[in-house]
Amino acid sequence: MKTAEFIRVLDREGRSLAAAAAEAGPGAKVPTCPEWQVRDLLRHTGAVHRWATSFVAEGHPSFRPFDEPPDLDGDPLLNWFREGHARLVDTLSTASPDLRCWQFLPAPSPLAFWARRQAHETAVHRVDAESARGRTPEEIAREFTVDFAADGIDELLRGFHARDRSGVRTEKPRVLRVRATDTADAVWTVRLSTEPPVTEREAEGNPQADAEGVVDCEVSGPATLLYLALWNRLPLPAVTGDASLARLWRETSAVN
Repeated sequence: MKTAEFIRVLDREGRSLAAAAAEAGPGAKVPTCPEWQVRDLLRHTGAVHRWATSFVAEGHPSFRPFDEPPDLDGDPLLNWFREGHARLVDTLSTASPDLRCWQFLPAPSPLAFWARRQAHETAVHRVDAESARGRTPEEIAREFTVDFAADGIDELLRGFHARDRSGVRTEKPRVLRVRATDTADAVWTVRLSTEPPVTEREAEGNPQADAEGVVDCEVSGPATLLYLALWNRLPLPAVTGDASLARLWRETSAVN
């Protein structure tokens, strides 16, 4: 996907998140994040949006933590979220392709990184906001394109979980395969050990991807459902082989 496409997704998903939050109300529970109410979701996502904007707008070259959100609630909190989201969309839309600033995952450019990361950040949290007003993640999944969902899986597996921070480890080497069943180029082989996972993306039909006996567990399903399942918003669609590896994912894959 191109940077402009990610920005369009970010714009749409942020607006939808705000609309769902407004309907649910600030005190509504968030079923997909049981420790949160809607006000927590707005504060978190709004703070992340402003944090991302600061790197792009200022060309900031190194890490800095994001600021604590203001102590707002109700309509003032919702307005604060909307203002920060709109500024992020505008900042990314007008940034130079030659922008240089800090990023924390590999990408063709810092601008490409921040557009992609914030699109997925906002899409996943939109699912949380929708759950607070009674919609299910399965319903929202149907609104994502296969390409966007597959990209989100790729970012999670080959980006986040390639870092030292990944908690998905095994004492003995194991192999987990993730297979999207509705697109031809979305098969990932995740090699687990005491080190950070090493993931390769393969095309359907690749002999290595299809070989029998080379994996301990396979998780498969439509890309949009896999996307939300791997972010722990849905159960894993289908699991074959050693189900303990699927349980390991559910228990240790949280991203901070």
